[in-house]
Amino acid sequence: MTRKQYAMRAGVKESTQKELAFLTGEFIETIRDPVWKDVLLSAGFKKLYLSKAMQKLGNIKQLGPVYHLYPGAVHTRLNHSLGVFHVARLIMLALLQQNSHQTNATIEFSHEHIMSFLSACMLHDIGHFPYAHALKELALKEHEQLAREIITEDDELKTILINDIGASVLDVCSIIDSSLPVQSPQIEFFRNLLSGTLDPDKLDYLNRDAYFCGVPYGTQDVSYITRNLISIPAGNIAIPLSSIGSVEHVLFSKYLMYKNVYWHKTTRCATAMAKKALQQALSSKVLFQQDLYDLDDVSLFALAATIHDFAPFELLRNIEQSKLLEERYVEPFDDHNPVMVDCLSLQSRQKFENKLFELLNDRYQELKEHEVIIDIPEAISFQSDMPVLLPDGNVLPFFAVDELFTIEVVFSFTTSLRKFRIFTPDYVLSSEVQKAMSSIMETR
Repeated sequence: MTRKQYAMRAGVKESTQKELAFLTGEFIETIRDPVWKDVLLSAGFKKLYLSKAMQKLGNIKQLGPVYHLYPGAVHTRLNHSLGVFHVARLIMLALLQQNSHQTNATIEFSHEHIMSFLSACMLHDIGHFPYAHALKELALKEHEQLAREIITEDDELKTILINDIGASVLDVCSIIDSSLPVQSPQIEFFRNLLSGTLDPDKLDYLNRDAYFCGVPYGTQDVSYITRNLISIPAGNIAIPLSSIGSVEHVLFSKYLMYKNVYWHKTTRCATAMAKKALQQALSSKVLFQQDLYDLDDVSLFALAATIHDFAPFELLRNIEQSKLLEERYVEPFDDHNPVMVDCLSLQSRQKFENKLFELLNDRYQELKEHEVIIDIPEAISFQSDMPVLLPDGNVLPFFAVDELFTIEVVFSFTTSLRKFRIFTPDYVLSSEVQKAMSSIMETR
């Protein structure tokens, strides 16, 4: 190592030690969390947590209607955001420890970049509104875009980020919203870190959702994972070959949580009912897009309670009262079935729902048009883009080295989870729905 290289390395090491000291010595404010126990914040991050925009997330359930299935699942996006921040701080401490011992650090972290990353982790869900994930088909703004707009327009947030935390507002927004151009290798690195296979978002929500649902499927060994994440060139994060089991565990957990929690028929029913009501409200101009962005759980159901002359809002009122429709038809989604494929389009789906209603209404006069709902979950993937660091120093994609999660296994995961369902009131017989579906299929 030349004298110049030695001096540069010494400077990086000194800077790293300062950041380690800051992330430990300045984080003395404590918030008690049921999942992570003591979550430590600096005075600035405590202020960010208590901001008006953040506290609104305390009125939005993390899992929406899942409490109808698991009554304990009433934790909020505020709880989750705090947890993501906590896990991100642990990851940052581990990466800085690595940098302090490496001869050649692959990436240098400035104080402003670190503060921007941690701020982005706390604020990443600030653009969420009720049932936001379920309403992706409605051509609404993504919650990441809404988060960026809120951050750049909220004077309280900007003041805290700049004056109390020392973050860059632009960098915070760029880490959250991937549609923005990347400003530097550090921002690209942090963006990948916030949204990856072993990201702090996933490590918190899998653990948190499992905890509050009372199921074991989502639990991850976060301390092990954070210790073994490695920064590599090209702005990415990797895991050593010896720790590949942690990626397998996350993928298995994700599958089991989708099967037993996120895409359970009860969850899908309540979600489909809310989507139907809000879709109808938007198309009928009862609501406008901006109205949704400003809602939390309380105001959404209060709105449905006050608008009695719009029939589909009965679905929202019934969700609040735990009066859910029943699953009367279910088949694995088949991308060779023309009816199922057509129903991927909301417009076509509504036409098929109307046909089903007409056929069923001959038998069930009391049936209402909005009470016949087709549900198809969005396509998801269990593939991992996590790079794996081999003992010889080479880096390969996860699926190039993992023997368990083959293309066939990943495909079977996806196909076994994705169901085509029809929900109706409980007095409608499954045999009648089956007969109506057969009639529609024959006319195709």
